[in-house]
Amino acid sequence: MNILLRNARIIGRTQAPRDVLIDGDVIRAIAPGVVGVSAPDAEVVDLDGRFLAPGLWDSHVHFGQWALVSRRLDVSTARSAVEAAAIVRDRLATDPPAEGEVLVGFGFRDGLWPDVPTAELLDFGDAPVALVSGDVHSLWSNRAALRMLGRPDEHWLLREQAAFDLNVELSQVPEETRDAWAIEAAERAASRGVVGVVDLEMQDAVGAWQRRFGAGFRGLRVKAGVYPDDFGAVVAAGIRTGSAIDGSDGLLTGGPFKLFTDGSLNTRTAWCTDPYPGLTGHESHGLATYELPELVSRAREAYRHGLVPTIHAIGDLAVTQALDAFEALPFENLHVGPEGGRGSIEHAQLVSPADLQRFADLGVIASVQPEHAIDDRDVADHSWAGRTDRAFAYRALLDAGAELQLGSDAPVAPLDPWVTLAAAVFRTRDGREPWHPEQALPIEDALQASQGRVARVNTGGVADLVITETDPRTASGDELRAMPVWATMVAGRWSYRG
Repeated sequence: MNILLRNARIIGRTQAPRDVLIDGDVIRAIAPGVVGVSAPDAEVVDLDGRFLAPGLWDSHVHFGQWALVSRRLDVSTARSAVEAAAIVRDRLATDPPAEGEVLVGFGFRDGLWPDVPTAELLDFGDAPVALVSGDVHSLWSNRAALRMLGRPDEHWLLREQAAFDLNVELSQVPEETRDAWAIEAAERAASRGVVGVVDLEMQDAVGAWQRRFGAGFRGLRVKAGVYPDDFGAVVAAGIRTGSAIDGSDGLLTGGPFKLFTDGSLNTRTAWCTDPYPGLTGHESHGLATYELPELVSRAREAYRHGLVPTIHAIGDLAVTQALDAFEALPFENLHVGPEGGRGSIEHAQLVSPADLQRFADLGVIASVQPEHAIDDRDVADHSWAGRTDRAFAYRALLDAGAELQLGSDAPVAPLDPWVTLAAAVFRTRDGREPWHPEQALPIEDALQASQGRVARVNTGGVADLVITETDPRTASGDELRAMPVWATMVAGRWSYRG
């Protein structure tokens, strides 16, 4: 069925009203409102001067974790280990976990706590408790939980891969339950103007979305990421980065191949040139995941099978290593899937000045999450003192010619592109002074980095659209965060109509 949008103000064009005819999943015609478009069989929707723009993408989510996090105990307000334990104690007093279940909390950030987590603080008799950090890179459990999970007592505080593995175990729910939660989360995303996500869920993102699309889901475009554990199965299935996966009407495609070089800032495992304050020994600079030859080897193998790598790198040494890996690959001789491109670096939170230009020179995308800069400004000032002029340096990357893609890393930050945009453009929230405002992005560039490479609404373009009540280009930071979305459309179908 055709849809005729009347009286739309198209962002990036003249503000005079336009009529937009959508034929199937394609924008068939755009004409001045006074002329109109002839489409007698179309569903006519009068936008009454509302604003029309390409729909928004989140280039980095962990969708299953995002769907799950609202069902976990929120410990993000804790300002110390003692406060986190008190939040747990209060929940146990009113709503203890069912027999055989672990009370799982989410969101603690201990980078600036005046005390430290201990095994004893979370011991509440036989009540099993496990707390996942806000950056998902550490996991703090009590002995009752460890006994239930068959883990030794010394695993009460885990970091990096060990934490990821235990979190996956704690996140196990029946497939039908997980899928229902994911569809609900997708509907929430659509209500915020999201038309697509790059899902970097750590376990079988491809298989999970194949189930959901096979059951009829059509509410988002999804690029489903691949990890080393899934690599063999994905390659055997013939899935490549950018290739459409059967049974999804082209909405589900193969995503990037995810590799790590380091950890995170809050966990003090981001791999940096300078040591962290108060840390000594071999881990004082953070943790490197791979030696360069192994990283190159894994990326080369991915390229060979048509999977484009994306490399997690937060500290400046990690970013350098990731760029070195891309530079070492014989890119021109490798098949890299229908989307092309050398690959991307996820996060790039601390970048050496010499590496800024390398992103553009190598054609490596900077996939960044601006709300992290707002969440982590204080811990960055502490742990990266004297270097924060090159932390979350989005404008410097843009000026160097790098391609930026914006995302949330949900559940680490909310899956809400307007929150992401506000952080990128205004570098603040909660009434604080902007943090390193020289690194703020112009709104037009931030929008483009959120629109999946679709620069504007054009005839012949795919009808992935968002309609807002106000013009995001003139909004304040608070207004942008609360941007009222009137409707969202994916492939010519309404995914949300407020």
